[in-house]
Amino acid sequence: MKRRIFPVTALALTLAAGLSATSAFAQTKWDLAAAYPATNFHTENMVQLAGDVDKATGGKLKITVHANAALFKAPEIKRAVQGGQAQMGEILLANFQNEWQLFGVDGLPFLADSYDASKKLYAAQKPFLEKKLAEQGMVLLYAVAWPPQGIYTKKPLASAADLKGIKWRAYSPATARIAELVGAQPVTVQAAEFSQALATGVVESTMTSGATGVDSKLYEHLKFYYDTQAWLPKNAVLVNKKAFDALDKPSQDALLKAGADAEARGWAASAKVNTDTIAKLKANGMAVEAPPAALKADMAKVGDTMLKEWLDKAGPEGKALIDAYRK
Repeated sequence: MKRRIFPVTALALTLAAGLSATSAFAQTKWDLAAAYPATNFHTENMVQLAGDVDKATGGKLKITVHANAALFKAPEIKRAVQGGQAQMGEILLANFQNEWQLFGVDGLPFLADSYDASKKLYAAQKPFLEKKLAEQGMVLLYAVAWPPQGIYTKKPLASAADLKGIKWRAYSPATARIAELVGAQPVTVQAAEFSQALATGVVESTMTSGATGVDSKLYEHLKFYYDTQAWLPKNAVLVNKKAFDALDKPSQDALLKAGADAEARGWAASAKVNTDTIAKLKANGMAVEAPPAALKADMAKVGDTMLKEWLDKAGPEGKALIDAYRK
């Protein structure tokens, strides 16, 4: 009988040792919900962030990036992170302007129309963002601008009057308002459904970046791109605060460091993507042109109107942000 007890006891000790080793290396698995294709520079940047975190934590924190709205659709991602259904998510800030006006400041046309101006606007916006997101149970990990926005159309434009009645793809309150101000017909279409909407005639124009133009192969359906450099909207990567707080300090530090690196890397990538994608649009037969003087003047008036409307809605917070930006 003793000979039978001994092997069982040894086995029990071996199992206990194994369990102890496992608990000493408790692995945390997170999901990062993303709305854009795996080949998009924002998504590639997040995949690199996940790799950096994995390496820095020795595999303790594993982040899986779910590209192309595979986990949640773009409008659902913020709520999913806020509610803990996903520990991380990437959102286009301007999409949530109706919830809080300051989310949409970088979607105001011609307020910040270069990378330098966009970085300055982000510096002014960031304290407000961090406070608001903290109130909603989230942490702002980092934000990166899209390339400057231009106008894609099937037909040439001389002025804003040529946009009247045209079916215009809107992806945010700001892009919908631009359509209204120029007399176009706004149609809400998310990035993942954009190509199909063009192919079926649901939309026939839009205002977006060269990067989205290449991602969605807009040159297959549209012929003209007017490089208005109207604004540089930002994608922000958010973290559920409870999930963040549950990490040990080294893992938190690793994530924050990886986020800071991703932000610097992302802005540099955005500028390169802008140059590269405009070249790709041209190579695929799209006419890339500077906006005619009349169109530029018309769109500047749209920008002035929208800034005034935004300030009326945003109140003292909005004024403080714009004042900080214009210092």
